[in-house]
Amino acid sequence: MTHDHDLVLRPTAAQTEAALNPPGGRTGGDLVVESLAALGATTVFGLPGQHALGVFDALRRSGLRYIGLRVENNAGFAADAYGRVTGEAAPLLLSTGPGALTSLAALQEARAASAPVLAIGSQVPAAGLGGGRHGYLHELPDQAASFRGVVKSVHTVRTQSQIPSAIAQAWTSALTVPHGPVWVEIPQDVLLAETSIPVVSGGDTFPEELPPRPELTAVAADLLTRAERPAIIAGGGVVRADAAKKLRQLAERLDAPVVTTFGGKGAFPWTHPLSLQSWLEDRHTTDFLQDADVLLVIGSGLGELSSNHHTFTPRGRVIQIEADLGKLESNHPALGIHADARLALQALLETAGERTDPAAPERVREVLDRVRARIAAQGLTLEQDVLAAVRKALPPRAPSFWDMTVLAYWAWSAFDPKAPNTMHSAQGAGGLGYAFPAALGAAAADPTHPVLAVSGDGGALYSIAELATARQYGLNVTWLVVDDGGYGILRQYMTDAFGQPTATDLPGPDFVALAESFGVPGVRTRPETLEQDLARALSAPGPAVVVLPAVLRMFAPTHVD
Repeated sequence: MTHDHDLVLRPTAAQTEAALNPPGGRTGGDLVVESLAALGATTVFGLPGQHALGVFDALRRSGLRYIGLRVENNAGFAADAYGRVTGEAAPLLLSTGPGALTSLAALQEARAASAPVLAIGSQVPAAGLGGGRHGYLHELPDQAASFRGVVKSVHTVRTQSQIPSAIAQAWTSALTVPHGPVWVEIPQDVLLAETSIPVVSGGDTFPEELPPRPELTAVAADLLTRAERPAIIAGGGVVRADAAKKLRQLAERLDAPVVTTFGGKGAFPWTHPLSLQSWLEDRHTTDFLQDADVLLVIGSGLGELSSNHHTFTPRGRVIQIEADLGKLESNHPALGIHADARLALQALLETAGERTDPAAPERVREVLDRVRARIAAQGLTLEQDVLAAVRKALPPRAPSFWDMTVLAYWAWSAFDPKAPNTMHSAQGAGGLGYAFPAALGAAAADPTHPVLAVSGDGGALYSIAELATARQYGLNVTWLVVDDGGYGILRQYMTDAFGQPTATDLPGPDFVALAESFGVPGVRTRPETLEQDLARALSAPGPAVVVLPAVLRMFAPTHVD
């Protein structure tokens, strides 16, 4: 019997000739870019630095497209979005020490959101590895240690022959569910030295699939088929696994209402009769989910935001499908199924029976009516009008990226994403400055749709330098900046908690003039003209900035009986 892994791929005569006579003038940097190209990469993000120049010089001799950002953290956010949109590993090229460390917040977000990012950083010369103090510029005692608690896997290269395999292993790790960022570091002298190693041509990797254990899906299918009041919470794992269609099929077979988490926006059609939408910070939704006798949680760890700030206490049986083993039953006892969401949903579709509940859509409508009534009683028409204007201006298939700002908090609960994998935010790790550089990464991945970024003025200042990137590459991103003169959500939190805010006011720039100084058109708008101004900017090619001076308030997250 012959197994696939027993097969040896024999080189063709042309491949043998090329291997025996590699072109001259190549370095370890060429092995890096050749490895990436062989694995299927087409676009890389990053910033050059002294120790990484060997890689960037090799880019000149490659067919890879390079998108250079102005800050390493922003380059990481751009790679994160590229990975989310395409499902492919997004290469991120960084330099040693300060450059590498500046990317950590972006890699934390990629890990929390399961975005496949392949970060490749340089290191001091090989003689300086091992924790000694050799006095090299940018030297850290143990650079890899700074990444071990953030990324999925760390790979340190010491010789040129290790480069192709290390990058292939890292690529496989990034794309094995749950997806996530990985770190590869290569010494400066290894990158700069000439190489006689043949051009890298074989790059196939096979990320491991994560199917569910059949005895567990058999139990889950039986519980769901016999349930009287089943409900489903769909998280980001459904979106990452491209499993939205299978989720809809299962929900309709079971007549089970579906709530999508903030990370799972778009996993289920917003206006579907069984859609409870995303009102997770609402007791009406929380109470409904608690009342389910069988609750299926797919691709969510039921963390702080998905559990109404840990106030959710399910009374029925919980089935949790989760690809990240550390999140399985981490917050609630459950029938835990360690599996990719797509494969697990397929198994349930093959084993679950049909159940009919004609009252389910009516129960969904009742919950949504109560939610809307509660929000309407708070007098927050400005906020709802602004969010509605954004939705009307944004084309249905156009992706949007949201920073940690008041309007984004509204959008988590109240924004209809229209399609899977089109609405993204930094709620995984919660760092500021995500929206605009992430939108640039998405525009690089797919130039056929305009991309919207939404920031507050505080978050915008984190990534203002990337207006130069947007202009340089002509990326089709419209940036909506809601300018309230400070960290608006923190101002509200502090006022509610302490009676007055501290350190939250930010006298800022004229964002329109600032955008125009970068050669990017800018416009100042009002709530009444936002839809028209935003639609006009989105329809024009290239980058644009729309500034809305407004102080928005957050809705009360829960009601009091």
